[in-house]
Amino acid sequence: MAVHGGTGAKVAEKNRGKLKEPEDFRVVLLNDNYTTMEFVIEILVTIFHKSDGEANRIMLDVHRKGKGLVGMYPWDIAQTKIGEVHALARKNDFPLKCIVE
Repeated sequence: MAVHGGTGAKVAEKNRGKLKEPEDFRVVLLNDNYTTMEFVIEILVTIFHKSDGEANRIMLDVHRKGKGLVGMYPWDIAQTKIGEVHALARKNDFPLKCIVE
């Protein structure tokens, strides 16, 4: 503790360490037999801001491998984007699923 000023009041000094960067989580789209390739590309471009080429590559991973890595995000952002994907999929009557790993 340090004494500041002439009043004798004690003020606790905090030991400030380095701020830790937030941990990133993998956001993954899962394949299903109903969601169109075009809709997956639309999701990747509008929600995840992917270029057309990158969106096409990820969509093909989803189609061929059963899942495709969309990106790495802090927990809160990942959950928000997943919610947006599910809401847009429901609105368009698709069962598309997006998860965090």
